[in-house]
Amino acid sequence: MGDHGAATLLLLPLLIPLAAAAFTAILWRHRRAQSLVAAAGLAAMTGASLLLLRLVLDGGVQAKQFGSWAAPFGVSLVVDPFSAGMVVVTAVLALAAAVFGMADLKRREIRSGFFPLFFGLLVGVDGAFLTGDIFNLYVWFEVMLITALGLITLGRTRAQLDGALRYAVLNLFSTILFLMAIALLYGVTGTLNMADLARVLPETEPSAALTVSALLFLIGFGIKAGFFPLFFWLPASYHTASIVVSAVFAGLLTKVGLYAAFRVFTLIFEVEGSGIRTMVAWLAAGTMLFGVFGAATQYDVRRILSFHIVSQIGYIMLGLAISTEAAMAAAIFYIVHHIIVKANLFLLAGAIYRASGTYDVRRAGGLMRGAPWLAVLFLIPALSLAGIPPFSGFWAKFLVIDATFRDDAAWLGAIALFVGLLTLFSMSKIWIEAFWKAPPGPRTTPRAVPRPMLLAIGGLAAITLTISLAPEPLIAFADGAARSMADPAPYIAAVFGETTSVAEIAP
Repeated sequence: MGDHGAATLLLLPLLIPLAAAAFTAILWRHRRAQSLVAAAGLAAMTGASLLLLRLVLDGGVQAKQFGSWAAPFGVSLVVDPFSAGMVVVTAVLALAAAVFGMADLKRREIRSGFFPLFFGLLVGVDGAFLTGDIFNLYVWFEVMLITALGLITLGRTRAQLDGALRYAVLNLFSTILFLMAIALLYGVTGTLNMADLARVLPETEPSAALTVSALLFLIGFGIKAGFFPLFFWLPASYHTASIVVSAVFAGLLTKVGLYAAFRVFTLIFEVEGSGIRTMVAWLAAGTMLFGVFGAATQYDVRRILSFHIVSQIGYIMLGLAISTEAAMAAAIFYIVHHIIVKANLFLLAGAIYRASGTYDVRRAGGLMRGAPWLAVLFLIPALSLAGIPPFSGFWAKFLVIDATFRDDAAWLGAIALFVGLLTLFSMSKIWIEAFWKAPPGPRTTPRAVPRPMLLAIGGLAAITLTISLAPEPLIAFADGAARSMADPAPYIAAVFGETTSVAEIAP
C-alpha cells in the first residue's frame, strides 16, 4: 500500500467516528436515522480497524505527519501492533454495545445526545491509541473526559450527577499532574514528539526534573487507569451510568490509561532506569488486593464488577512492574481478554436487571430455570474473569503469573493467585444469588431478555470462547507487540523516515 493509502487508513479510525458524531448530532430529532448512521459508522470503523491491523502486521510500524510539518514538529499519527490491536478491540466492543443498546437505550437518552457523545468518546479513545505526540495524548484524554461526563449524566438523575462529579474531580486532578509532567519533560528535552523523546532522552543527563516527570506521569495515568490508592472514583461513578455506557467505560477507559502508561514507560522512560519499578510492583499488589476485597463486600452486581475492574488492572500492572518482554506480552494478552470479558459482564448485569428487575443479587433469583441461555452466557465471562481453565482468563493469568516467577517476583505471583480465588468467590456469589437460588418474591418467571441483548452478549462470549480454545494467535500477536515495544528503533524510524513503513526503509 502506498503512502497515501497508509495515511488514509491511519486517519479513518478518527474520521469515521467524527463523521458519525456530526451526522447523529444533526439528526438528533430522528431516532431511527441516528441508529442507521450509528450502524454504518460502527461497521465502517470495524472494517477500517481490521485493515489497519493487517497493514501493520504485514508492513511494520506505520507513521504519518500532518499539518505540512515534518517530524518532530508536525502532528504525528503512529500505529504499531499494540495500538492497532487496541483500535480493533475498541471497534468490536463499540459495535457490541450499540447492538445491546437497541433494546436498552431509552428514547430520552438518545434525544439527549447519546450517539454524538458515544462517537465522540470513540474519537478520543482511538486518538489516544494513535497519537505520536505526548501533548496530543493529553488533548485526546480531555476529549474522552468531556464526552464521558456527558454520557454519565444522560439520565439526569441525582446519582448520575454525583457520579459525574466524582469522576470529574479525580480525572481533572490527574490532568493537572499530566500537564505538569509534560511541562517538565519539555523543559528538559525541548520536544514532545514521542519518537523524538525516545531519541533524545538516552543522551540526556539524568536530573531531578526527569525523575519528577516520570512520577507525575505514573500518578496521572494511574488515576485514569484506576491504580491503588486513587481508584475509589471508579466504583463510585461507573455504576451510575446506563448499562451500555458502563460497559464501554469498563472495557475501554481504564485501558487507555494503561496503554498510555505502557507507551510512556517503554518508549520514553524505562521502569528500571527511572527508579519506579518497586513502586509499580507495590501499586500492582495494592490494586489487586483492595479491588477484590471491595468486590467481595458488595451485592449490587454493577459495583461488584466495578471493583473487579480495579483488581484486574493490578494484574496488567504486573507486566509493567516486571517489564520483561514476556511480562509485556502477558499484559497485552490480558488487556485484550479483559476488555471483552469485563464489558460483557456489564452487559450481562443489564440483562440480569431486565430479567429480574433488580441489580441487587440478594433480591434476584431463579434465572437458571427462567433464563437458561442467560445463565450459560454468564458462565463464560464469569469463569474467564476468575481464571478457570480453559477460559481466556486462565491463559491471561498463567502468562502474567509465570512472568513474575521467572523474574524472581514470586510474592507478586502469590498475591495474583490469591486474588484469583477471591474473584471466583465474587462470581460464585452472583451465580448463586441471581441464577441458582429460588426467586425471593412471588414472581417465579423472569421477564424475557430481548434478542439484541442476547446477540451482543453472545457475540462477545463467542470471542471469549475463541480465545479460550485457541489462544495461540493472540499469544503470538502479544509476543510480536511486546517485541515491537521493547525495541523502539522501528517506531523512531517510521516517524522520521521518508516513507511510512519500516519494511520499506529497512536495509
